[in-house]
Amino acid sequence: MKTLMTLGVTAVVSMTGSLTQAADLVLGVPAWPSAAATSHILKKVMEDNLGLEVALQSGTNAVIFEAMDRGSMHLHPEVWLPNQQNLHDKYVNENGTVVQNQHGVQATQGICVTKDTSEKYNIKSIYDLTNSEKAALFDTDGDGIGEMWAGQPGAASTTVEKIKAKSYGYDETMNLLELDTPLNWAALDAAVKADKPYMFSCYTPHHIFAMHDLVMLEEPPHNAQTWKVIQPTDDADWLAKSNADSAWDDAYLYIHYAKSLEKDQPEAALLLKNFKINSDVLADLSFAMVVDKKDPETLADEWVEENSELVESWLGQ
Repeated sequence: MKTLMTLGVTAVVSMTGSLTQAADLVLGVPAWPSAAATSHILKKVMEDNLGLEVALQSGTNAVIFEAMDRGSMHLHPEVWLPNQQNLHDKYVNENGTVVQNQHGVQATQGICVTKDTSEKYNIKSIYDLTNSEKAALFDTDGDGIGEMWAGQPGAASTTVEKIKAKSYGYDETMNLLELDTPLNWAALDAAVKADKPYMFSCYTPHHIFAMHDLVMLEEPPHNAQTWKVIQPTDDADWLAKSNADSAWDDAYLYIHYAKSLEKDQPEAALLLKNFKINSDVLADLSFAMVVDKKDPETLADEWVEENSELVESWLGQ
């Protein structure tokens, strides 16, 4: 086996197919810290308590779901719904090859600026972005049009942010940037130190709120009747056919796992069915990995030892 540094997260990848095939379970490791920490924690619990050999495999949302469908991977540690609703619908509802754990963690999503920027320039509402003068405050390349970070390239939420920009109308005044997440945090840190405005897609739970004093821009409440999001993988004309002129609905984070485990590894399936944590735990795990720069294996060892009662509840003890 070898390790691969991905967005500051140590993920385990297989050098040959036979290595992961030899493992009892293969857990997916998406490229964001809280998800990676969750997979490492579950790996330790399964190995220490169930005597299983567990491998970790990095992958995107789509890759992990497809692998769970085939049975070559067995876990996605942090599925955002409704962000990944299309994948959930295909593999949970239609194919019936993936199971959703029912203990979701509530999350919120929006557009953030620092509190200082909000107060200094009177930027409070999403509609302020349609004001060309206010939008130009976020111009970083001198073209007179503001920039904002829309998200990680290829992420479902990044697509939604593009739809929101079109629906609200600030696609005419703001350029939406797709950058790897660490580049966004580095840009935010630099802007704060330079006392310059910076705008970005944000969500909770996340460690960034413990590092900076942030505010989400005000938006109309989520309107399910007008909210229509189509992903590029589903329709080439996705942007024109989509609409998102209100706030995100409350999101929930769930682990999803291969249904084949219920037959092949029933104890592991029961563990994943019982798995339950809260938003504070996810934020703390993210903070520990990104800010404290803890190795995920070390973090998992420490966390499991400190939370033995919670782990026992997952095991049905």
